[in-house]
Amino acid sequence: MGRIREWALELGFSQIGVAGVNLSSAEPGLIAWLSNGFHGDMAYMQTHGLKRARPAELVPGTVSVITVRMDYLPRALPGAWQAIEFARLRRPAEGAVSLYARGRDYHKVIRSRLQRLSERIAAQVGPFGHRVFTDSAPVLEAELAARSGQGWRGKHTLILNREGGSMFFLGEIYVDLPLPASEPTADHCGSCSACIEICPTRAIVAPYRLDARRCISYLTIEHAGPIPEALRPLMGNRIYGCDDCQIVCPWNKFARRSALPDFDERAGLAGHQLAELFAWDEAAFLHFTEGTAIRRIGHERWLRNLAVAIGNALRAQDDPALRAALASRAHHPSALVREHVAWALGQGAGPSS
Repeated sequence: MGRIREWALELGFSQIGVAGVNLSSAEPGLIAWLSNGFHGDMAYMQTHGLKRARPAELVPGTVSVITVRMDYLPRALPGAWQAIEFARLRRPAEGAVSLYARGRDYHKVIRSRLQRLSERIAAQVGPFGHRVFTDSAPVLEAELAARSGQGWRGKHTLILNREGGSMFFLGEIYVDLPLPASEPTADHCGSCSACIEICPTRAIVAPYRLDARRCISYLTIEHAGPIPEALRPLMGNRIYGCDDCQIVCPWNKFARRSALPDFDERAGLAGHQLAELFAWDEAAFLHFTEGTAIRRIGHERWLRNLAVAIGNALRAQDDPALRAALASRAHHPSALVREHVAWALGQGAGPSS
């Protein structure tokens, strides 16, 4: 494993570990989570069912799982980044995009580097059966990461690491090689409940239990339909994802900058006014989001998310320019966009309220 660890670090990964394939103890929790409907519209989670907890069923022949994590904070992010991000949420007319999504699509970055790592291993040990994953298949990523010593499961359900906080991506290589498993780490959350208390929509319904249907990341990214009206005012200016539970976490004072330029912030994805972003036509949206994770939600959902944020901004301060921006999309071809624009125009104290 020593050589594999060296190669992983050379490829930009922060840590590497190994987990076994017997995840049977995680199955009851997965079944309960699905039974409660906490997966929302993510029907593929129900479809795959327990295969997520059975690596050898997903990829026959798998006997070990190599896990990796990769830090993603932009290299130029200031030291006081947590305060900066909280300040962004207090500027209602500015769009807030999750930190992880401001650079290149992590799926592409991690998948290609996991494949390169696999090729290096093959050059050393000979051809072997393997398949790489990163948030792209029925894989219990957090469970595998915790079992392989990448960190412990925080109360927000994300993996926390004492030296790296939680601002990192996870990836896996399912292999048919019998490798020694890494030692898991202890839970270091203690009595802290900051992530639970700060969640704008109360999506963390109990320690270590997340109702995705209430999570802003789910609502702005995975959810395809109308955003529930009761949750819209709670979303503030968050237009793609939500980092609140991570920003507030004390362990993220140890979060590290990425070793790669791929996750540096791109122009147009941070610090821009809602009206400016709402004015993007589909061509502009595709241009500014090219190569990023944001592109996959499409222009329609982008406008839906922005309409909600603009409605919330109007509640904070009625602004004729924002109302004019909304009015320009009032007759949009999409019923989804029109419905959210109509709701947004009904906010605030202007003539349309």
